[in-house]
Amino acid sequence: MTEEKKRLFEDRDKKKDWRKFGPYLAERQWGTVREDYSEYGNAWEYVTHEASRSRAYRWGEDGMAGFSDDKQLLCLGLALWNGKDPILKERLFGLTGPEGNHGEDCKEQYYYLDGTPTHSYMQMLYKYPQSEFPYKKLVEENKKRGKKEPEYELMDAGVFDEDRYFDVFITYAKVDTTDLLVKVSVVNRGPLAANLHVIPQIWFRNTWSWGYDNYKPELFLDNKGCIRAQHRDVGKYYYYAEGEPQALFCENETNGPKLFNFGGTGFFKDGINDFIVDGKISAVNAISHGTKAAYQYKTSVRPGETREFKLRLSSSYLHQPFADFDAIIAKRSNECDEFYTDMQESISDADERDIQRQAIAGMLWSKQFYNFDVSKWVKGDPGQPAPNRKWGRNHEWLHLNNADVISMPDKWEYPWYAAWDLAFHTIPLAMVDPEFAKRQLIMLTKEWYMHPNGQLPAYEWAFSDVNPPVHAWATWRVYKIDEQLQDGKPDRAFLEGVFHKLLLNFTWWVNRKDMNGNNIFQGGFLGMDNIGVFDRSAQLPTGGYIEQADGTSWMAMFTLNMLRISLELAGENPIYQSLATKFFEHFLYIAGAMSNEALDLWDEHDEFFYDVLHTPDNERTVMRIRSMVGLVPLFAVEVLDEELFRSMPQFTERLRWFLDNRPDLANLISRWQERGRGERHLLSLLRGHRMKMLLRRMLDENEFLSPYGIRALSRYHLEHPYKMVVNGFEFTVQYTPAESDTTLFGGNSNWRGPIWFPVNYLLIESLQRFHHYYGDDFKIEHPTGSGRMLTLRQVADDLSRRMISLFKKDSKGRRPIFGENEKLQVDPQFQNYILFNEYFHGDNGRGVGATHQTGWTGIVAKLIQPRRRLVKGASSEPM
Repeated sequence: MTEEKKRLFEDRDKKKDWRKFGPYLAERQWGTVREDYSEYGNAWEYVTHEASRSRAYRWGEDGMAGFSDDKQLLCLGLALWNGKDPILKERLFGLTGPEGNHGEDCKEQYYYLDGTPTHSYMQMLYKYPQSEFPYKKLVEENKKRGKKEPEYELMDAGVFDEDRYFDVFITYAKVDTTDLLVKVSVVNRGPLAANLHVIPQIWFRNTWSWGYDNYKPELFLDNKGCIRAQHRDVGKYYYYAEGEPQALFCENETNGPKLFNFGGTGFFKDGINDFIVDGKISAVNAISHGTKAAYQYKTSVRPGETREFKLRLSSSYLHQPFADFDAIIAKRSNECDEFYTDMQESISDADERDIQRQAIAGMLWSKQFYNFDVSKWVKGDPGQPAPNRKWGRNHEWLHLNNADVISMPDKWEYPWYAAWDLAFHTIPLAMVDPEFAKRQLIMLTKEWYMHPNGQLPAYEWAFSDVNPPVHAWATWRVYKIDEQLQDGKPDRAFLEGVFHKLLLNFTWWVNRKDMNGNNIFQGGFLGMDNIGVFDRSAQLPTGGYIEQADGTSWMAMFTLNMLRISLELAGENPIYQSLATKFFEHFLYIAGAMSNEALDLWDEHDEFFYDVLHTPDNERTVMRIRSMVGLVPLFAVEVLDEELFRSMPQFTERLRWFLDNRPDLANLISRWQERGRGERHLLSLLRGHRMKMLLRRMLDENEFLSPYGIRALSRYHLEHPYKMVVNGFEFTVQYTPAESDTTLFGGNSNWRGPIWFPVNYLLIESLQRFHHYYGDDFKIEHPTGSGRMLTLRQVADDLSRRMISLFKKDSKGRRPIFGENEKLQVDPQFQNYILFNEYFHGDNGRGVGATHQTGWTGIVAKLIQPRRRLVKGASSEPM
């Protein structure tokens, strides 16, 4: 057993709290909803990047390469200054939603390189220009550009020309649970010597300024030159620094005179910045005491030289804190290698091993302590002006009170959890840390997250928005992955606990999203922001509502997931057989509704599923947009073995009665009388013909099939855009393979052509399940028109290879994700550092959107991992 696995077991069994410290800071706390106390809910403008260095945050902290305890009370971060910037580089910079021509966008160059699940070893890289950082130019140039123009990036500003930048590697290694080593390695990649200030920081989250608890922790410099930290909840810590750097102190408190022209003098949050950059001596506390502190190293680095700076945070007083520093760093690095060598023993391709490891590193770095009490936020704090929020954003979520370490989609662009993103995160996380994955799924169903009516919170911009119901799917998949990793020992307590809460969520969906009680569901945008001709979450310009092919199909998938879970639980407790019966019947009712001639969302002429607009005059208009919406019905598929029915007499008896009395549903939808390979039964929304027709379009290179996966919108709509005229206004959907050219949902994501990992992953899984039923005798042409006949398993494998190839070097040594960026493609200091974008160009695979969306894009790690042998009872499970 590897040393890291031993630590995971120690943490699981509560012998040692290895997760006490981790990378739990946000990369952007400013511009978030939880920090917004403006009158009109303008989060982007209330706390700006400019104000962030001077204003104490209310709900959390951010920082570069940040680490903290699991309640984010004691924080570490790194600041840098090249002597030319107008401010310290304390946090990553980017554009707000209104500033970017495609919405918010981080304008930095950084990479997550390595990490272990207990954070015993973590490493990242920040590339810091030696010339002045072009803050103003990045804002101005992007403001000039329209939706159809490319974004102006940091690299476009020329700051990396002639390699005039520093590579700053930040490494953390744990000696023990409360003993942490920090190494900052600076490499000058440029042709000339360059000056640099390296400024490791330590501070306390401000919990004392809000009128609830005035206890104030303290930092001070002892007579040995060590910064000491004392907090009643965290305890006593010593922050050691090698060498003789200058220690600087201020308070993590808002600079009222600067921001509001109010209040007296003091040592404010921006004091260290003002002292170093502006030479303002009075900005820091001369008696070396405060709630924010830093060590300042001044250095000059020669071309090609590496300079190292060593620090140590420990709960123990150490006479020689750096005596064993290098040995422990090397040991933890070797243990990290050992952990991944064990996991990747069946992966022969070195490039794929590196991609997988960086994907997992990104997911481990993207944990964040998320703190938000909506009731307090709505009411406002004592002594502060009361915000006008009684009927504003999230006023229906007063029960929501979150204070947990959560897997984030992207800690800069999306520094808040999103329900369906999180479900996908848990799949690759379960590969390395099933306990954390399980905790995430349990957490979201707790009473202080889930609404009393059963709805799961979507995300902080609008907790009431509706994401696809994939929580049950993720719960089942994590359960099976964990079972494999535990040598066939299932965690039924986890499965049962989440299942009970999902019964509430299922009921919410049935009561709230089936408007007419006919098993045809709405749901709104369902995570696919601009995929429709209208904003599907807003009031329609036509009035009425949309009968959604994807909403109904997601619910069919949800129903089958709940059926699968209830059958698993019935293996030990027969009472769950009745719930299995309920979900079996409910699935058939949904499937029947989708095939009802009066409600049918299947278009016989086009042989595709479409949304239908239902207007107040009771007219139904088919909206013929060939999009991922029409492929979602493929997700609703389950295969049940005959052995299962023999072991569950109550379920089988009721099932047979139902099928005998509703042969229309049994024959039309489930092909129940036709047993597949190995005495198996298929539950699916699609009969063989419909499945073949959908796959024919999906695997057509002129429609959905890209060299890199399945597009979210058919390429057919490039030459044939869908148009609808309403009240004199024309609404259009056209194939747009990269950045969005509309402002729908802020314009920073696009579902009208690009490739998205979550839905592609579900398509691959569905093909694997269909193959499990049909076997190798069932073949389909792939690609359409090629004459090449493949099994569904072979098609699924090919789609996996296409997705993985986004990140791999091709025969010319180029990675599709980097597009035409020559620096990223050929420079040895860039080409092997992988970015995991939010989505990808539908034709050439270039990475688009958020650059560190290792949340769901990190699921590529699971695609790379070879399939394991299936355990008994999991015969239809893709691995």
